[in-house]
Amino acid sequence: MPPEQSLVVGISGSLRAGSYTTMAVATALRGAEEAGASIRLIDLRDYRLPLSTGATDDATYPDSLKALRELVKSASGIILGTPEYHGSFSGVLKNALDLMGFDEFEGKMIGLVGVSGGQIGAFDALNSLRNVGRALHAWVVPEQASIPEAWKAFNADGSVRNSQLNERLKTVGRQVARFAFLHAREKDLAFVKAWEQAPPNPGG
Repeated sequence: MPPEQSLVVGISGSLRAGSYTTMAVATALRGAEEAGASIRLIDLRDYRLPLSTGATDDATYPDSLKALRELVKSASGIILGTPEYHGSFSGVLKNALDLMGFDEFEGKMIGLVGVSGGQIGAFDALNSLRNVGRALHAWVVPEQASIPEAWKAFNADGSVRNSQLNERLKTVGRQVARFAFLHAREKDLAFVKAWEQAPPNPGG
């Protein structure tokens, strides 16, 4: 089981009050929590992010962006959630991702969750996000959750009406937490092996 200090964050790519995307990400995070990770839901409304200029160290960027970057950087796993807009993921999430980069995402485990108002689901948006994950040198777990007609899927309190969908969302979170734990242990074992194989220190 992942240790309690292992952090999985969820980023909702929707600014709408009562967002189904946020409800879906919150459910996935509960799966990560059940797998032993600490969790944190990131509501982008709290950060008032500027539009990306393409510069990673723009002096005009607010402290809220620094706080977001530090929080995501501290996580071992990340769940990205988006509504599908015009066959892709939201501009809000794209801007947030453009304001971050390898420092925050490289080597991290990523889980994907998408919602749509139509019957097909958010597969195009999730495929685009999968490409972004690869571009950022992150590991995108195979499990993902696409929710069609999201307005039918949730109760007013944010709980999921369908037990199978609830389990699918939680599975995304569980897999992010589990693979993040395994990846961290692999790095620890590699360090121990390198330490053991290092030549003796003549001055030791």
